[in-house]
Amino acid sequence: MRLLLMGVVFLLAGCAGQEPEIRTVRVEVPVQVPCKAPIIAAPVFAAAGLKKADSLEVKVRALLAERRQHIGYEKELVAAVSAC
Repeated sequence: MRLLLMGVVFLLAGCAGQEPEIRTVRVEVPVQVPCKAPIIAAPVFAAAGLKKADSLEVKVRALLAERRQHIGYEKELVAAVSAC
């Protein structure tokens, strides 16, 4: 037991005699930056002005036009988000 204790003491004494190695390490850290994309206003959609008394043809045309508006608006939003 005494021999084991002496061995541990000598091992620890050997590590204490060495100078620590000083080195510089570069660490890449992501940093948040504010987004400078323009504010995109929501358009007035074509189906918003429909009345209950409008004909079926008028409603269908308005819904088709609104679909195109949604597609264009989504493309603008995707472009703004990808700019960030």
